[in-house]
Amino acid sequence: MTDPRPFSGQDESYWMRTTDAPRYPRLTEDLTVDVAVVGGGIAGLSTAWELARAGRRVVVLEADRIASGVTGYTTAKVSALHSLVYDRLRRKQGAEAARLYAMSQLDAVERLAAIVDEVGIACDLERVSAYSYAAGPDSRETVEAEARAAAEAGLDVTYVTDTELPFPVAGAVRLDEQAQFHPRRYLLALAENLLEEGGLVHERTRVTGLSEGRPCRLTTEDKRLVTARDVVIATHYPVFDRAMLFARLSPRRELVVAAPVAADRAPKGMYITEDEGKRSVRSAPLDEGRRLLIVTGESFTPGTGDPQESFGRLDSWMQERFPVGPAAYRWAAQDNDPSDTVPLVGPFHIGARHTYVATGFGGWGMTGGVLASRLLASLITGSGAQPAWTELYDPRRLASVLREGSALLGQQADVAKHFAGDRMRVTHVDSVDDIPPGAGAVVRVKGRRCAVHRDQDGALRAVSARCTHLGCLVSFNEAETTWECPCHGSRFGVDGSVLQGPALRPLEEVDVTGEEE
Repeated sequence: MTDPRPFSGQDESYWMRTTDAPRYPRLTEDLTVDVAVVGGGIAGLSTAWELARAGRRVVVLEADRIASGVTGYTTAKVSALHSLVYDRLRRKQGAEAARLYAMSQLDAVERLAAIVDEVGIACDLERVSAYSYAAGPDSRETVEAEARAAAEAGLDVTYVTDTELPFPVAGAVRLDEQAQFHPRRYLLALAENLLEEGGLVHERTRVTGLSEGRPCRLTTEDKRLVTARDVVIATHYPVFDRAMLFARLSPRRELVVAAPVAADRAPKGMYITEDEGKRSVRSAPLDEGRRLLIVTGESFTPGTGDPQESFGRLDSWMQERFPVGPAAYRWAAQDNDPSDTVPLVGPFHIGARHTYVATGFGGWGMTGGVLASRLLASLITGSGAQPAWTELYDPRRLASVLREGSALLGQQADVAKHFAGDRMRVTHVDSVDDIPPGAGAVVRVKGRRCAVHRDQDGALRAVSARCTHLGCLVSFNEAETTWECPCHGSRFGVDGSVLQGPALRPLEEVDVTGEEE
């Protein structure tokens, strides 16, 4: 592998960089609605839109800015072909589960395309083929098995050995008429249409409390009260745990690099392989004669690994295989993998009557979010027959959880390792003086572990190193200048502010000036 080129582009998502979002007001007074949706990503906004179209008075409550969390950092593939999911589902849960999964994902692809046409959204939607490929002969049989399972599940797939990629593959599953788009342009337009339908959107409104009942009540960090008959938790990783969901989800981050490529040299389809540390490839319209090549991979648990080194590997892989210039953008996306492969969409817990959740999309949140909106709208309005796949996604399912007991135990073993093992380490560095400019580390100061960052000018910023979710120790991500919790994926700014849940409260600021040991 060649040495990566120095990065001189934007440490930002292309989707975020190329959209100017309207600002929606913070909630400043108590509010009563039919449905309150917590979370302004694709799942939350799509659910709110479906409910508003059904005549419900809906509010979206977003802790930061809508479409600026996970949705703003996705690769934006809209597909029913999800790497190697169908063979896994067929083996673990049976052919019927795989068939229902395929039906639901295809429905979501077509629903999104229909909304684009109906609302008239300019979001660079392109109908393209999706491919799951084997990079080498060692994984050919696995991809062949996926082709058979996907066909048995009802997808009109073909198995091919030649693709448009500028390097050979050992084989690939192909599914036509899938889609790719600009997710921010889509969701910002959907939010505007939501307001036209009578819905409300409040940004910078972090929900910190939930009281279930008839009605339900939400409280915000500003002590505002939202009363609603029904509540949807669509915060990617649930900010409340009412069904042991923390034990059934594994957070992971993946890195993204993007570079301009001549339009006639850019891949027209969407590609993914589980080989080579996982690689996902697509392109997007850029300007006259050029497209933006987008490459994703290098998965890691938040708070672990070396993202800078991983960015270098991903960038080198892209440069070696595609005729691109220097990377223009790089960013990272976060996903939650469910222990039994299938997302959790439906009633929040066994006793829930008016609370619902959408989570665990496992890297396929664009189709998953649209699917969730259709399913949740059906459950909340009670109008029409429920989708055939309602039970498949029900978070209260027990049979599949029992089947995946080893995976669930493995996830919790990792959490326990970090929770206990990180505390057994004497320290991450010996002294605040050991932290160079631009870096961060956990330092013990007067018996207390502090997360300390030194900026490029030498100024220190220190916060408590204990995640405010369940108390695991955070680690520094130098590539993104963030503190991250390896247990459940919460992320914080160097000032302790919450960037990503499930944590609700910031890390407490600490004064370490002259106090290092």
